[in-house]
Amino acid sequence: MTRTRGKKPPFEPGLVPPPGALLEWRDSQHFDRWQDRPCVLCDQPTPMRSHSGEPVHKACAENWIAANPVEARLGRFASDTQSKSSRHATHA
Repeated sequence: MTRTRGKKPPFEPGLVPPPGALLEWRDSQHFDRWQDRPCVLCDQPTPMRSHSGEPVHKACAENWIAANPVEARLGRFASDTQSKSSRHATHA
């Protein structure tokens, strides 16, 4: 298997947030610093990308989830997976 030089491997989506909740897109792979493309939902340019590479504003994806809660469960737009080290620890 040949990898493209400098390209990160695909990353796994996490959970789909409930309607009205915010997506957690902290991974840099959600941002294309080289090219804005038309958002698949509003057609305005955006550097943002979904896990599958779709150009989409984060706010447009969140609004889509709220408007399409049943279809949203299929995972078109999802939050990043949370690693154990990135979760906020609660210490006594």
